Amino acid sequence: MEEIRYKRQIQLNEVGEPGQKKIKNARVLVVGSGGLGCPILMYLTGAGIGKIGIMDPDIVTLSNLQRQILFTEKDIGKNKAICAQKHLKKMNSKIKLKAFPIKLTHENATKHFYEFDIIVDGTDNFYSRYLISDQCILQNKIMVYGAIQKFEGQISVFNYRNGPSYRCLFPTPPKVGEIPNCQDIGVLGVAPGIIGILQATEIIKVILDLDGILTGKLFVLDLLNHKNSILDFKKNQKEIDKIISQGKTIPIENNDCDINIEISLNQIHLKEEIVWIDVREIDELPRLTQLSPLKKPISINSLKKSRNKIIAFCQTGLRSKSFIKMIKDQGIRNCFSLKEGAEQLYNWVLKN
Repeated sequence: MEEIRYKRQIQLNEVGEPGQKKIKNARVLVVGSGGLGCPILMYLTGAGIGKIGIMDPDIVTLSNLQRQILFTEKDIGKNKAICAQKHLKKMNSKIKLKAFPIKLTHENATKHFYEFDIIVDGTDNFYSRYLISDQCILQNKIMVYGAIQKFEGQISVFNYRNGPSYRCLFPTPPKVGEIPNCQDIGVLGVAPGIIGILQATEIIKVILDLDGILTGKLFVLDLLNHKNSILDFKKNQKEIDKIISQGKTIPIENNDCDINIEISLNQIHLKEEIVWIDVREIDELPRLTQLSPLKKPISINSLKKSRNKIIAFCQTGLRSKSFIKMIKDQGIRNCFSLKEGAEQLYNWVLKN
């Protein structure tokens, strides 16, 4: 039966029956099952990877469906990792699929990475990306990296055959809010699909030990202008030694961890006297005119005089968090960034 299912790739001289056996014995953990993770997971499942881990704490939302092609409208409100496992099982019932509906942390990374040989970065934040990189160095795991922004994407393979790591290419993490993710500035729906497929290709090449693996090379693709380039970079042993000498991952500032300035919808009552501040651009949807958010430019002096709770919101909570940090520095108190995005706020307002 397997000979029939995988016949077309077994026919390739670079694969054959020995190569298909390598694929069957491979163990791959995909961290993030969103725009990048969906095509990665689908093609790895189709190829017959023996064990696939899926780690994602998030739930499916309506705005995900534009690019996260593994999910359907019936999945909205459900955990992504569990939904992905269910759909992939229907594609290939002969492989082992393990869902981790949790967030990757410094506390659980060691335990979960141990089960797998290749760790795939399907995330969209630098906190997770540097955590994956450091843990791969410590456990001598291969990391397959992908990232997208608007119409562009990047792919590389780290820690392959003692090659460079992610920190060799990007030693210094950016400051929180310095580089926006696709939720803040948008993304062409097919962009993560193409980058994810290229990541899946590199994973299979690594498993088969083929030539041309993107180790020490960053492949950059511009879909808008049909341009691509490959940038060479070298191993920086000092950066790797920093991680090894510590014997643990080095934490960086986490966009999701500043609980002192964040507030969730379940902590808010609609009848409260709240000053709402929409920090998005004027053309971003959905519109929340029901809340009568303050119009720009916003007066710091008027905020200082307000005795009501101040809550800023955006698409994801990233820009609003930066805004709240800024006005706190101006001496304003009782102000918070909404942890949920504008879409969830809109649904919350309709329900209440």
